[in-house]
Amino acid sequence: IGGNRDDVAIGRLVAIAVVTEAAPGHCFIDEGEPANSFFNITAGTAKLFKLLPDGRRQIVGFALPGDFLGMTADGRHSFSADAIGPATICQFDRASFVRFAEHRSNLLRCINEQTVRELAHARDHMVLLGRRSAEEKVAAFLLDWRDRLSRRRGTSTKLPLPMSRQDIADYLGLTIETVSRTFTKLERAGV
Repeated sequence: IGGNRDDVAIGRLVAIAVVTEAAPGHCFIDEGEPANSFFNITAGTAKLFKLLPDGRRQIVGFALPGDFLGMTADGRHSFSADAIGPATICQFDRASFVRFAEHRSNLLRCINEQTVRELAHARDHMVLLGRRSAEEKVAAFLLDWRDRLSRRRGTSTKLPLPMSRQDIADYLGLTIETVSRTFTKLERAGV
């Protein structure tokens, strides 16, 4: 980003955004509700989840700064989203955002690339849930999380995990006890 033209576009985008400082646990997307807004995480992390008919929760993903959420094909949110810790969220009215984006091919390309990455990630996650052992699931989760963070922040020797072990268990289709045992096993192995 650079130059006067980009500065004007960013100014227009900021003008249509409603910025919210979300407390931990704040739900900013409700599954099944009309998708009248799009959301962009600018700081913090959010968990994306579906509630099953029997009351159980399946976490379907974790959102990081730069992720756009709330884009749907049928006009209703297909998942709920909660801030894991303090988060900053930009909310855009759907109609205003569509008008803003329709003549900005760079923005549309970036959103399309994110959508393609999410689709590939969802396919990988299906394989992870269906065909891997508990240890493989936890290891794959840690590697994927490390890779996502390094693309945004650069590499680091520490891997922050803002989500709880229960969140990780709900994401991997495991029990919290299995996740805890697996972390202990990986730690003992010096991983």
